[in-house]
Amino acid sequence: MTDSNCVSEKMENTTIEDQPPATADAAEDFVDPWNVTSQSQTGIDYNKLISRFGSSKIDETLLARIEKVTGKPVHHFLRRGIFFSHRDLHTILSLYEQKKPFFLYTGRGPSSEALHLGHLVPFIMTKWLQDTFDAPLVIQLTDDEKFLWKDLTLEEANRLAHENAKDIIACGFNPDKTFIFSDLDYIG
Repeated sequence: MTDSNCVSEKMENTTIEDQPPATADAAEDFVDPWNVTSQSQTGIDYNKLISRFGSSKIDETLLARIEKVTGKPVHHFLRRGIFFSHRDLHTILSLYEQKKPFFLYTGRGPSSEALHLGHLVPFIMTKWLQDTFDAPLVIQLTDDEKFLWKDLTLEEANRLAHENAKDIIACGFNPDKTFIFSDLDYIG
């Protein structure tokens, strides 16, 4: 860890994207950023996914620690298991207890004009994290990636990033502690 620690909203919902796509066989679940399928009669084995993607389960002990450290109730997305695994949450809590800085990082690949509920859930959780920990937040809009992988012009990909930024801003992030950038605008 560096003095300026980065802990990502990706800790729960996009750890899958950080890993190579899982391979499918007759008895395995298949999860990648776009698909979730299971060959099992009982559905997805989330414990196997946690193990496969190197994350840790969010359990009652961790939820109790969050409440103790922050003095606030955990978000209902955590309590209800919508976010069920993590990376770095223990690190966040330790840094917070030690009054050491860290920041949150998340992003969006803009491929449509508006965000739907599935896009908004991670931003709702990130808003809670920012408010709870009073942490700075960086939001990257990967319009360059959408240009490369979708049938979009550079101008259209950049336009969609700007439209998506409006929806993200509407989530109510602290403007003094939030940096939103488009790859095409900021990096070139």
